[in-house]
Amino acid sequence: MSRWYVRSADRRPDPAPMQVDSRPLVRAMLGLWTVLLVAALLLHDRLEESGRGWWVWTAVAGIALGLWGWRWLTRARPPDDAPRDDVAGPS
Repeated sequence: MSRWYVRSADRRPDPAPMQVDSRPLVRAMLGLWTVLLVAALLLHDRLEESGRGWWVWTAVAGIALGLWGWRWLTRARPPDDAPRDDVAGPS
């Protein structure tokens, strides 16, 4: 039988959060949504006939959310050459 709860005394400390650059992933997904939007626009008549005209708006929403995420990532994280507080510099 597995336990679903661990007492505080038995818990190990939480690991430190990983520092990951998510910008390449967001950039790739923005490119994918853009390709899907172009494909949906090219096939718009067929999609409308089959009741799937909303696929265009799904791609638009994906691009809009990707742009919002890109803006959030670039504002939340300084450039790589900017000095950071968590790294000890020369004293």
